[in-house]
Amino acid sequence: MALVDVTKSCLDSISQISEHIEGSVLYLDAGSTQSFQFMGAFPLLLNHGVRAVCSLENMCSLDTVVDWNANSDPGRKVVVITSRLLSDAHRYILRCLSTHQAVRCCTVFTSISEVAHSAYADSPLGTDAFHEYESLLVQDYEELVRKGKENSRQTEGSNLKDETKLEDEGWSRLASSEEDLSRPEASSRARDFIEENLIADTEDVGKKLIVSVHHFPMILCPFSPRVFVLPSEGSVGEAYLSVEHEDALSPGLPPLSTGLPSDGDDIPPGATLTANFLYHLAAKMDLKMEIFSLGGLSKTVGKVMTDMSSLYDVGRRKRSAGLLLVDRTLDLLTPCCHGDSLVDCMFSSLPRREKTTSFAYLKSSQTQLKHSPSNLERASLDVQIPLAKILREEDYNTDHFRLLENIEAFLCGLDSGNSASQVLDLINLKNKIHNEKPLQFENELFSGSFVSTENFRGTPYLEAILDRRTKDGTILVKKWLQEALRREKITVNVKSRPGFATKSELQPMVKALAKTQSSLLRNKGIIQLAAAALVALDESNSARWEAFISAEKILNVVSAGETSQSLAAQIGDLINKSALVGLHGQKNGKLEASQGLLSFQDALLLMISGYILAGENFPTSGSEGPFSWQEEQLLKDSIVEAILENPSIAKLKFLHGLMDELETNLRKIKSEESKETSSDQIDIDDFDDDEWGKWGDEDVDNKDDSKEQVYGDMQLKLELRDRVDSLFKFLHKLSSLKSRNIPLKDGAFSAENNFSGDPYARRGLLYKLLTRILNKNDVPGLEYHSSTVGQLFKSGFRRFGLGQAKPSLADQNIILVFVIGGINGVEVREAQEALSESGRPDIELILGGTTLLTPDDMLDLLLGKSSYF
Repeated sequence: MALVDVTKSCLDSISQISEHIEGSVLYLDAGSTQSFQFMGAFPLLLNHGVRAVCSLENMCSLDTVVDWNANSDPGRKVVVITSRLLSDAHRYILRCLSTHQAVRCCTVFTSISEVAHSAYADSPLGTDAFHEYESLLVQDYEELVRKGKENSRQTEGSNLKDETKLEDEGWSRLASSEEDLSRPEASSRARDFIEENLIADTEDVGKKLIVSVHHFPMILCPFSPRVFVLPSEGSVGEAYLSVEHEDALSPGLPPLSTGLPSDGDDIPPGATLTANFLYHLAAKMDLKMEIFSLGGLSKTVGKVMTDMSSLYDVGRRKRSAGLLLVDRTLDLLTPCCHGDSLVDCMFSSLPRREKTTSFAYLKSSQTQLKHSPSNLERASLDVQIPLAKILREEDYNTDHFRLLENIEAFLCGLDSGNSASQVLDLINLKNKIHNEKPLQFENELFSGSFVSTENFRGTPYLEAILDRRTKDGTILVKKWLQEALRREKITVNVKSRPGFATKSELQPMVKALAKTQSSLLRNKGIIQLAAAALVALDESNSARWEAFISAEKILNVVSAGETSQSLAAQIGDLINKSALVGLHGQKNGKLEASQGLLSFQDALLLMISGYILAGENFPTSGSEGPFSWQEEQLLKDSIVEAILENPSIAKLKFLHGLMDELETNLRKIKSEESKETSSDQIDIDDFDDDEWGKWGDEDVDNKDDSKEQVYGDMQLKLELRDRVDSLFKFLHKLSSLKSRNIPLKDGAFSAENNFSGDPYARRGLLYKLLTRILNKNDVPGLEYHSSTVGQLFKSGFRRFGLGQAKPSLADQNIILVFVIGGINGVEVREAQEALSESGRPDIELILGGTTLLTPDDMLDLLLGKSSYF
């Protein structure tokens, strides 16, 4: 029997819609683009006859001519694949159709099902959502075309770009492109072709538009056939998971599993959309799920999925599988820590691509839940691998300029009589690059991103290093580079040590492989992955990561002591050191911390870890928190002093509205210090005799000013202390995770804190949970969700002694673990370790999560703009 493969299921789903996408201009939104990139779907799209693939949010007027050639008509078939609600994507779909005015058929695929559309509170569509949207889109399109015709009659003889205007950002940029196409310098053949097709567009614009909407659930980001997360810019990934109340920490995290009912009966949109996604994912993979849940929100998702199951699922031949839903809030410490994972280090070190657009303003008039945010912004999964920085040498620059010279020669050959201005612009651009070396231009030309499942030479690189430690992963990357160099017959003089991989060894290999264009294209997979590893191994990133690991080990060891005093002292020491780093950077005119040293935000992240550890080991030390009043007061004073001395080091949400006052206060203190030093150097002859009589009045004025200044400073410090007190109340909530989360109360998981015998090692909840399940031990709080038929058997046949026994998750050959709130690379490795240690090679383990979490993402969720604090 074939193994379960998430990536293959996604690609098979694309093949199933091949008749819809054949011969079309395909538009992908940002979430779908992320998904198709990770699954390596773009070659498959071209194999199925897609004429062009374009961006939905960043569409351009040139999209209408991208697939033109001498033997074809302009695109009359447009397909849109979106990972968002139809109401969110509507304005972009309408803009797309308005640009392609020759289109006769529009097919929309959305990852959100009709049931999810009707259940989602912010969606205006009902139970028949797809048919409702089809008629709505046709009506809006016809009205837009009608207005365009009226405008064309009133402005007859004007430019084409003024016939149909949409009030939308970015639309003015398209006018310049259209002007370039219609300029007399353009080739006559291209100009005639454009005019002919524009005439055809005008004649056909009144014909009826055919719109069809379908469900396409397989929009996810597979890092490997067994590990996946949701797109960061899709509706499911951005939907909030908790409403703001006492037990909630962040809209991007489930609430605490206290067992108490929330303020309202409404289910968070994230729970509804996640349940629908998992249900249809199982259906596409032909799996019949036995659902288990651990945590309050997971229980809600399990109930929604159970309600969605029907009698029609009984007779179908499907493989049985177990689905384990887990709340992220049951283990916040693991994603906050900097574990030994090359993938986690890469994603933390590499810059992310900026979000394409924000959908927050689309929901202004729609009904929302009480105290709910309109949108949750997650960090993009699409990273930028800076190949330009690694290849920036003389040989790279030579090839770079040769590329520009080739473009120059191409323009001269295209139209030798009218390309002087274009060649001049290109020469100016080349001179600008040579003189100024603009990094942005280089990054646009030479930047890469992860392609997880596209097999280069039969090796899925990202999949192979996903569950590797940092050292093992870099050694594997080095081995792949050496194999690629042997294939290309390239010799590199590098001193290599077996069992080690350093930046000085990897960088010459990468440059040698990328020296020629042909070699760069053949080996782009390993080159991009090796470049990402080089960024992670860079001293500025690796030193910070190692400093985090060292500090976290110390906190872990100190928290195992008998008293909380040493742990509080260690946290205070980290805060004071980070404040000194900020002051040192301020004196040098730099805001960044020195290499290997931690910033104030880093110290706050460590403080979060320290409070969680203290709550696990010292739950009764203080009346409200894990520390005594004296210990906590010292921590508060350290934070207040650090912020007062350098306000710029802590631009966090709890200081919102106070930053300007803090910076003004710091400038005032510095100016007073400079005045005191300069007053000692003033000569007494500089005083005027006429001013002696005014000294008394000036003394009075100075006293009044000093009183006002003291009063202002006092108010600022009081306000700052109130903010810091609120911060510590939030930290008290984090320290109570063990006591307030019902599944953690009996200490079943904390008793298995150290499995390996290493005093520095700490296993996450996922490892402990899978170990207990695969060993068939009881798991406190684990709930099984019976299907409709199972409930019928239990209620109807139990009286005859025919009731079904509760199934065990360990009896399933396929287990899908989905963490609501997100996962990280360390958990992927630990899940595989738990499976291998169980001695069950027959089990196929699939791991999924809402998103990929880095420690910086956790800081943003708990204390940043994505927090309820």
